[in-house]
Amino acid sequence: MKTGPDSPQELKARALRYLVRREHSRAELLRKLAPHAASEEALNAVVDLLLSKKQLSDERFAEERARSLSRKYGIAKIRQDLASRGIAEDLADKVSAGLNDLEKAKEILQRKYREPAATREEKAKRARFLQGRGFSYEVISSVLKTE
Repeated sequence: MKTGPDSPQELKARALRYLVRREHSRAELLRKLAPHAASEEALNAVVDLLLSKKQLSDERFAEERARSLSRKYGIAKIRQDLASRGIAEDLADKVSAGLNDLEKAKEILQRKYREPAATREEKAKRARFLQGRGFSYEVISSVLKTE
């Protein structure tokens, strides 16, 4: 078993193995490869090479991540998740701009609760549920009024 740091070719092969499984952001890939790199320069060289060949893309990662999270979460939660994964705020805003929060909130609420809320307490419970999923107050109030 090898004990030293990876050579640049081994580091690139490791990065490609990560990217074959799923898209990664630049920050995620740097974090995952850091323990195996000989130096910061070698690590940045491999990641820059992948970026130049379009094998790594923060925009592609952000779009895919937002699409998968939009099934369960609102825009605020998606933006927070993207920020925690090293995606720039302007890119997160651009990706989440195409999402329809109102429709998603209705779908999520209908999947979770089959019948409309009958009491004030039930509406409050549903509002807390949607708030935890990252939906804004405006969206929550609109959805609960139309229910």
